Amino acid sequence: MGLFGFYMRKLWSIFKGEVLVLPSRIVVVLFIVFLLLFPLFTRDPYLLRIFILTSIFAILAASWDLLSGFTGQMNFGHALFFGVGAYTAAILNLNAHIPPWGSIPLGALAAVLAGLVIGIPCLRLRGTYLALTTLAFPIILMGIVYAIPSLTGGELGVSGLARLSKSRVVDYYITVILMLGLSTAMWKITDSNTGIIFHAIREDELAVRAAGINTTRYKLLAFCLSGFFAGVSGGLYAHFMRIAGPSTLEVSMSFTVVIWCVFGGIVTIYGAIGAVFILFPLLEFLRFWPEFRMLMFAVVILLILLYMPEGLLPWVRDKIETECPRCKVRNMATRKTCRICTARLD
Repeated sequence: MGLFGFYMRKLWSIFKGEVLVLPSRIVVVLFIVFLLLFPLFTRDPYLLRIFILTSIFAILAASWDLLSGFTGQMNFGHALFFGVGAYTAAILNLNAHIPPWGSIPLGALAAVLAGLVIGIPCLRLRGTYLALTTLAFPIILMGIVYAIPSLTGGELGVSGLARLSKSRVVDYYITVILMLGLSTAMWKITDSNTGIIFHAIREDELAVRAAGINTTRYKLLAFCLSGFFAGVSGGLYAHFMRIAGPSTLEVSMSFTVVIWCVFGGIVTIYGAIGAVFILFPLLEFLRFWPEFRMLMFAVVILLILLYMPEGLLPWVRDKIETECPRCKVRNMATRKTCRICTARLD
């Protein structure tokens, strides 16, 4: 009991000193608690379905930010990874009778291979040329899907997949926990030495190469990592909806992901996730006004882009927190001195 109490006091001191000192971290903790406790308050299938799809698309949006936001490899064909993961999981589940816990990781590995297929020919491209080239790959794959209807189902897609579980609540916890775990993994990658190199490539690739770093290897790594996480989201989507169709490869899917990331804030990971949890439920609830649905959605996006060009969540964070000019540690905006080095906060 004494040892347990010691560790509990130590855990509380860490929580108090690292989490409760910043509003953004408190919001993250409350957000996680809300997601984990949500089924205890309502088990409405429609609401659970919205949050399940939101969690799946949050993984997809964060994977785009990992590639295009941090590395600067502008990918307008991100639906390719999503579609490859969905179709691979669906075909393996139907033809090889592999359950979801096996077909989803295999779909993610297929998306990693798709990342290599895209990354290798696009290594020498950048900017507009890279964006247009990546845009072509989902269209090419869609043509292949239509050309092999015996395997891919053609325009109808592959249907009749096994469910993630027998319960909507269990589906909810599977997707939410995976979303939280994979998002944390992506955030840790961007906060590591690899993430620093990704960011450096985005800012000045020539300087990174002059420093002796193999930028080709790191750009391929970014494509593969992004493909893996997007492939997981595609496999989850296929098994939850029990279908993998051409809609997973549409150009509109790729541009929707870009809109989510720009809305929430690029080069943050958390911005993409927060944007999906704001915009996807908003778009669902606006179905009650179908004639104004897309108009209201467009107005919200335009207002954010006009008045918060860096994204909604970074703008909010800058309003409630400030960075110390000396030690670069973030503090509450109401503080007069830094909580670490006691320097004055202007």
